[in-house]
Amino acid sequence: MNYAFELDDRLGIPLPRLSKDFDEFTEHEQSEMLLCWEEIRGTIPDRIKQLERIIIAKQEQLNVEDNFVRSCLLNSEIAELAGTINELHLWFRVNQDITPGPAHH
Repeated sequence: MNYAFELDDRLGIPLPRLSKDFDEFTEHEQSEMLLCWEEIRGTIPDRIKQLERIIIAKQEQLNVEDNFVRSCLLNSEIAELAGTINELHLWFRVNQDITPGPAHH
């Protein structure tokens, strides 16, 4: 197969991995990919809400944390989660033009 949807551990959703440009696939393959993507795309809002709940919990921990090093760690974790949410928002906007993105870590 010339495409697959592989789970991105950080984002928590499968992302498209294409062996060629989307336009080079047959109409049937494009339709299959778009159908699969729409199902995945529909899960993104719930994933964002899940991450937002984690951020809120970490912010609550931060509000009562007296240890500077631990506070820095919590801030870093919150920033990472916020970045993940931003990326999920970008993927949510991807619909008709499925293109392989850079490797995600």
